[in-house]
Amino acid sequence: MVLESAEILVKPGMEEAFEEGVRQAVPLFRRAQGCSGMRLQRGVENPRAYRLLVEWATLEDHTVHFRDSEDFQEWRRLVGHCFDGAPNVSHLSGVLDGF
Repeated sequence: MVLESAEILVKPGMEEAFEEGVRQAVPLFRRAQGCSGMRLQRGVENPRAYRLLVEWATLEDHTVHFRDSEDFQEWRRLVGHCFDGAPNVSHLSGVLDGF
């Protein structure tokens, strides 16, 4: 499993629009090849800062299959106008699960 971690800063006043766009995009991720879950977290100190976490079976499921899909274009249409700069995306693999 690969965890995509996207740090997203949204434009001031666009928080609700961004969250609604992510809600509308849930079906896009549900049907994406290799996607097994997603969640959105919001910053406490900076409520314009979000972290989108998406679980993929493989790195290519995200970087090739999803990014080359029409669903990715729809994802960007739903939320891209809210971005205050490009998201910072990284991919993580598990090392230790505590409790």
